[in-house]
Amino acid sequence: MSDEAKRALTAEDLKQISVYSDPHFTPDGGAYTFVSTTANDDNDYASQLFVHSLNEQEPRQWTFENAKNNHPRFSPDGKLVVFQSTRSGVPQLWLLHTDGGEAKQLTTFKHGAVNPEWSKEGKYIIFSAPLEKDDDVTNQHELSENERQKEKEEKNKQPFIVNRLKYKSDAKGFHDDKRTQIIRFNVAAETFEQLTSADTDHHFEDISPDGKQLLFSANLSTNEDYELKNDLYLLNLPTKETITLTDGNGQYGNARFSPSGAKIACFGHEFAYQGATLNDLFVFDAATGDRRRLSSDWDFQLGDAMIGDTRMGLSEIGPVWSHDENHLFFVGTDFGATGLYQSDLNGELTVLYNNNNHVFGFSYNGETFILGISTPTNPCNFHRLDNKGQINQLTDANRNFLDDVKLSEPETLTFHTDDDWAIQGWLLRPYGFEEGKKYPFVLEVHGGPHAMYGQTFFHEMQLLAAKGYVVLYTNPRGSHGYGQTFVNACREDYGGKDYSDLMRAVDGILDEYNFIDKDRLGITGGSYGGFMTNWIVSHTNRFKAAVTQRCISNWLSFYGVSDIGYFFTKWELGKNLLEDPAKLWDFSPLKYVENIETPLLIVHGEKDYRCPIEQGEQMFVALKHMRKEVEFVRFPDANHELSRSGKPEMRIERLNHITRWFDEYL
Repeated sequence: MSDEAKRALTAEDLKQISVYSDPHFTPDGGAYTFVSTTANDDNDYASQLFVHSLNEQEPRQWTFENAKNNHPRFSPDGKLVVFQSTRSGVPQLWLLHTDGGEAKQLTTFKHGAVNPEWSKEGKYIIFSAPLEKDDDVTNQHELSENERQKEKEEKNKQPFIVNRLKYKSDAKGFHDDKRTQIIRFNVAAETFEQLTSADTDHHFEDISPDGKQLLFSANLSTNEDYELKNDLYLLNLPTKETITLTDGNGQYGNARFSPSGAKIACFGHEFAYQGATLNDLFVFDAATGDRRRLSSDWDFQLGDAMIGDTRMGLSEIGPVWSHDENHLFFVGTDFGATGLYQSDLNGELTVLYNNNNHVFGFSYNGETFILGISTPTNPCNFHRLDNKGQINQLTDANRNFLDDVKLSEPETLTFHTDDDWAIQGWLLRPYGFEEGKKYPFVLEVHGGPHAMYGQTFFHEMQLLAAKGYVVLYTNPRGSHGYGQTFVNACREDYGGKDYSDLMRAVDGILDEYNFIDKDRLGITGGSYGGFMTNWIVSHTNRFKAAVTQRCISNWLSFYGVSDIGYFFTKWELGKNLLEDPAKLWDFSPLKYVENIETPLLIVHGEKDYRCPIEQGEQMFVALKHMRKEVEFVRFPDANHELSRSGKPEMRIERLNHITRWFDEYL
């Protein structure tokens, strides 16, 4: 179908999009597995497992249940696949024979079991499970749906007693006494063994090739809530002795043994710039604990810092060893794109693939890579990258959707600030664009603030363009992708030069393009982007409509109500409530609320514990009290991730409210 014949994107198209993730080569390297997630008819999501031979055109679907089937991992001999599935209720582990037959349930843990991995000889499956202090892993009973509901009702009748500083999180809600522990399952004997037991969450990293050492990360400090660190530990499985690899001063993870087991590679940092610190790449000697920092001369973020609205809760890919142990492969974030990078053990860096798009995952079989790639006009596909740098597309995800819908190709722009900083941005022209016409305009501001817009698919941006808006999204200082100095530059300057960067971008667009109606400017953003939306409309009246999402309005209350407020406030603003309340108030948009003349829509989730809904309530009440144009849309049971992983119908409602507001005022 020609582009002219294609229709405009809709909010409801969100339910059509399949999202691919988690590529993993089979042991023989001739095929790979992956997960495909789509919205289902139950206002939820279903994830299915696929296997794709490199010699076949189409992938083969392995699971069909209306459930979340995730994390497929092959046994070393390639005969079995272990995966996690919600088909029986909470996530449990299941085993599938690759030559056919029904999947067999392995676990019946009360609170579920996740993230299975095989030991190298195939004797054990290592996995994680939330356990209460006195739980017995050899006697676990999975609750029925009725039992789970009854337990929930009984729990809701009881008061929740809080003794910890960090007693809630946006992802999990209110914390209870459960801790994530690491379990070992003997496949032949069908027995379980609990490997960790400390009163903290443990994250399984890897198991040594000889099967004798377990590598995990955790915060084993007695002051866990106050010391926000994550160390690496080696557990000797025969003796059960644990040694610490790292020094207790930083965050370390994504760790992996080398093929021989002699070395360990990981990402990490030691909070030199608090939450704005770039990751480093470290290599440890597994026997001595001696470490080397390979990335001392690099100046970009290791890992994937790209923001989108279709990829939900997907795991971060850490460094991967070459078979000869002379190189490490990893994803890096740089200048609005992510790519595949290689480093030798002296820190000599090589770009293996960076084609100005979004590499969201990869797998390596010793000779070739499978890359997961997203572009602004294609949500996802898998590609094969050979050792000569040649790349070819393997899948054709979302074929029917892309054949039917006209998407806008972004134009990459650079704006120069008064202090000569370069700010990267992208412009989307509206659907059915015609020369000579004037169009309304929307500026999008990302959250974080230490994250990055870039060359990936973003349904919300495309929807605004489909509705007839020129869309601009940029990376002001504070964003990832432009080095340590840049990402650190907004700390203790919220609403300062980051605000100036955004206004300079708008000025540049209006100077460059004559098809934008300067009297019909809109702005929206979420989280830090919600803070910035509030800040902007309280410091300029140039915007005629604004939508603030999951926002921050008052840093004084944020300190005590956010799940991260007690440390994030000082990280970003330099002081906390107890040290300098006047400074926090100066940084609060609520202080300047009397200046707001822009009609403001406030969008917030009722169960947002990151930027709690009282932040939106304060803005609404103040504006309504002054009889200003304001509306408050509250989403029940929605947390901070509403736009990315909320219930499909709620995500659609959210988008429809945003476009309704802009349609009304622009």
